[in-house]
Amino acid sequence: MKNFTLLSLSFLLFFAGSISPYQIFTSDGQKTDFEQIVNQAKDCDVVFFGELHNSAIAHWLQYELTKSLFELKGNQLVLGAEMFEADQQLLMNEYLGNIISESSFEKEARLWPNYQTDYKPLVLFAKEKNLPFIATNIPRRYASVVAKYGLDTLDNLLDKEAKKYIARLPIAFDPELPGYKNMVHQGGGPGMKYIAQAQAIKDATMAYFIEKNLKKNSIFLHFNGAYHTNNYEGIIWYLKKLKPGLKILTITTEEQENIEQLEQDKLKLADFIIVVKESMTKTH
Repeated sequence: MKNFTLLSLSFLLFFAGSISPYQIFTSDGQKTDFEQIVNQAKDCDVVFFGELHNSAIAHWLQYELTKSLFELKGNQLVLGAEMFEADQQLLMNEYLGNIISESSFEKEARLWPNYQTDYKPLVLFAKEKNLPFIATNIPRRYASVVAKYGLDTLDNLLDKEAKKYIARLPIAFDPELPGYKNMVHQGGGPGMKYIAQAQAIKDATMAYFIEKNLKKNSIFLHFNGAYHTNNYEGIIWYLKKLKPGLKILTITTEEQENIEQLEQDKLKLADFIIVVKESMTKTH
């Protein structure tokens, strides 16, 4: 299936000439290209593609990276995403395995509003190529419990069945990690501490299901909001606790008015930083 957004972007980049809507940089701010991402990603255990959820460029490059890695690794590629929650895995498996219809899957799976334009092409690719697609995120109802009552209450509130869909409790939580600390500070102070804890249970759960689905000699390509992996924190912090020694590559997406030089505050955010012009069309 050809996706309208992907086709539009392909034509845009073909005809744009010297006017490019994005530029890729290395961690230290050197200009690079998509081929370098592929070249480094092919030798990794886990690749995190951090997106801006409404970035057309990010979603297009996610699809292109998936295709490129499949060409190199074949069925040794595993896909996974924040946008699907762990209790949706059965539905995902049934859809990919042609047990249920597309309409049934899309009706029952609690899909993100931008699924049709941004994530459906990835799911269809997995279906066509017979690749696993892992729903890594915590069910949002349980993250909401943490946001309201805190991590300490989660073990007592959830029964055994519910705990199958989250990281093993109790999870470690370091409120001094810059990502979580910034959430509290930017959100207005101590009253935000449970919001940071809700972010942490998401990160821990995604790390848990990534580690659980790692295969020998395979690449796990994971799609998530950039904040979950920027500065090698979030999901990566938890994944390293579960399985030290993994070879991990990170990609993030940022916006700038001028894409010719990486701004100072974006250095070291990830191994590769995709900088998109602020004026670039959004998917939603």
